[in-house]
Parts: sequence; structure tokens; C-alpha cells
Amino acid sequence: MRTALVTGGSRGIGLEVCRRLGTLGLRVLLSARDRQAVEQAADLLRRDGAQVEPVILDVTDERAIRSLSVDVDVLVNNAAVLLGEDDSVLTAPPEHFRRSMETNAYGPLGLCQALMPGMLRRRYGRIVNVSSGAGQLAGMTDYAPTYSVSKAALNALTLLLAHAGRGRNVLVNAVDPGWVRTDMGGASAPRSVGEGADTIVWCAHRPAEREHG
Repeated sequence: MRTALVTGGSRGIGLEVCRRLGTLGLRVLLSARDRQAVEQAADLLRRDGAQVEPVILDVTDERAIRSLSVDVDVLVNNAAVLLGEDDSVLTAPPEHFRRSMETNAYGPLGLCQALMPGMLRRRYGRIVNVSSGAGQLAGMTDYAPTYSVSKAALNALTLLLAHAGRGRNVLVNAVDPGWVRTDMGGASAPRSVGEGADTIVWCAHRPAEREHG
């Protein structure tokens, strides 16, 4: 049985991804920072028969990431923060840039550095970085500057990781789930959580013959 680790898995898109991967027969490590939220979410999915284990993990905690001792075959980097959505790049606090980068880019980097070498040795791995259209350079505007910069960095990181896994059956993708009705997206977003999770789940389970590049 393959094992998947999903960050930010206690609600929204992350929770739906955990549910879907569980239905595909994976052992799912549902992770987030809040113990109560993680345990409640895992219990909810276990009632549906999925093999789900709660994991308390802050993706900005380098020591916690280094202490992970499980072999992970599928990694979904979903945890993210959106700070100062209406700020201007000229007035956004530098601290917001630091916090955004730590969670949205450095967290995924740390997890990939900890877990991807094992995937390469086993010659199987699927890494999905949940990105955003806000991080696309060609269409970037003045929206949420700290978030946009961090997601652009995540997109660049994805390309580097994809090259590192090439030819070893370790496939790395970035996915923009669109504007989804979550706590971050708000009630007026046009896409459901299920629709937002669709491509993430496909990439997390994609066949080797579709390796890009």
C-alpha cells in the first residue's frame, strides 16, 4: 500500500484530497498544525472506511520536517497562507513576505528535500504543489503581492524538482485549483471543493507514461 502525505489536510481542498486518495486505496497521512482539527478530520474520513492517520505538522518547522521517519510515495503540498490580500506591493509589510515564503515555498521545499530522495531510491513518487493563478508571471497584477510572489517561487521550485525526478518515475507538478469555495476562497467562489481537488488527485495518482518534459 502506498502512503500519501497531505499538508493542510484538515479542511477545504486538502480534506477533499485526503478523502479521494483514501478511496483510491492509499494510506493517507492527514497533516496540519492544529491537533484537534487534524484528529477530527482524520476520524471523519475513517468513518468512511479510509485508512487515514492524523499528523501534527507545521510546514515552517524545519526540525519537525527533518524528523519525519515515514516512507512517503505521494506528497501533496497544500498548506498555504494568504496575508494582506488587498495590500500594495509598496506597503505590504516585509514580515508578510517572509511568512508567505516560509509557508508557501520554503515549507514545500523542506518536505521535498526530506522525502523526495526516498522516492528516487524506490523509483516511485508523485509530488503535487498546490499553486495559484496569482503566481503566474504572465498574468500577474497587483493582487495579494506576498501571496503572488510566494506562489511564483513555488512554480519555479516545481520545475526544478521535476528535472530532479526525471527518468526516475518521480513526477512533480504544480496545480492551480482555481477560485474555490473554501475559507480562503470565500462563499462567492465559482468552483466547488470537489472541482478544485480533481486535478490535484489526478496528478497524485498519474501514470508514469505521462511524465512531462
